[in-house]
Amino acid sequence: MSRYKKPLALRPQPVAPAPATAMVLAAGLGKRMRPLTATRPKPLVEVAGKALLDHAIDRLKAAGVKKAVVNAHYLADALEAHLRRRIQGIDVVVSDERAQLLETGGGLVKALPLIDADPFLVVNSDNLWVDGPADSIRALAARWDDERMDALLLLVPLARANCHRGKGDFHMDGAGRLSRRKPGRVAPFVFTGVQILSKRLFEGAKAEPFSLNILWDRAIEQGRAFGLVHNGLWFDVGTPPAVKRTEAMLASE
Repeated sequence: MSRYKKPLALRPQPVAPAPATAMVLAAGLGKRMRPLTATRPKPLVEVAGKALLDHAIDRLKAAGVKKAVVNAHYLADALEAHLRRRIQGIDVVVSDERAQLLETGGGLVKALPLIDADPFLVVNSDNLWVDGPADSIRALAARWDDERMDALLLLVPLARANCHRGKGDFHMDGAGRLSRRKPGRVAPFVFTGVQILSKRLFEGAKAEPFSLNILWDRAIEQGRAFGLVHNGLWFDVGTPPAVKRTEAMLASE
């Protein structure tokens, strides 16, 4: 008798409507991307013929997001001109950080009055992802549990983190709760730059320069930071060589 067993069919991932509003983090200086960022902000660096910012916003539109709040600091005029000229099919509002670069945490706090959804989506403009069998943003929305979560991060296994040179960011238990990588160790999951956050996470925070990592750590300590594994491709597009490698991998798909 044959010992072969028919493989179990994979269950389709549940999907749900995406948050109506997303924050797109686009204010960074892009130092690692020089010289490509000498005359343009990093979100306008092109990969496969399209600006990184456009890749991100196209994913938002595909998921049904209605409004994008985009922060701007470095070469902000060029970023705003691009948004006016190229972005259609979604409402776009700029959170102006020309006076001071506020980093990820402070930038989000400053933009909160413009974000008319709770929870809301946050997307880094310097990562590029391709969905697998399901739309990852809608899969995040389906996983969101407002009673238990303040943060839900989309993660990719370290082995599939294309162009990424780090040692991983997080561990995840069977319930999806996150813990940090220990110093000098390797962690199995990398943050993709895509997440859903509750405005509760920002209670007491001020619009001053600080990293979102501080608020993540608080949520982790309280057991309210969770993860979901991305089932498609993901690229850390942070340097000029990473742009070329990403383009080559995308062309081979």
